[in-house]
Amino acid sequence: MNKFKSLISGVALSVTLATSALAAGVEINASSTGLAMQGYDPVAYFTAGEATKGDYRITALHDEALYRFSSEENKAAFEANPEAYLPAYGGYCAFGAAMGFKFDGDPNHWKIVHNKLYLNLSKDIQERWEGDIPGFIESASANWETIAEKSPAELQSQ
Repeated sequence: MNKFKSLISGVALSVTLATSALAAGVEINASSTGLAMQGYDPVAYFTAGEATKGDYRITALHDEALYRFSSEENKAAFEANPEAYLPAYGGYCAFGAAMGFKFDGDPNHWKIVHNKLYLNLSKDIQERWEGDIPGFIESASANWETIAEKSPAELQSQ
């Protein structure tokens, strides 16, 4: 039984360290496994005009985050110019960034503004964000300069 507890403790510590390492200094909202955008294809928002789940077999690594794509064509487009498809604020909620926080961006609540993909936390938050998109983008972009390198937990404890 003690071996089992030690094994579980070791696994938990490894996951904690991996999560901390991923979060430290990384501006990307990714899961503890490094999966970005909850597995949604960042290119499909621009090409298909809708949130599209990526295929686990079609992936690319960018800035230590793993992106999935719904087609080889989308993967190639991303690899040729990732900055054109990456969501603003590392995939965190655009409204949250405007408020100085990092909340998960939900890939189903999105909008493209001036050829940039923005994600929001929920439908209600997105509706609020849409009330003053230029103002919230301005605030979020200014805040991002100071919050980009901080973890969500650091920002919540301030």
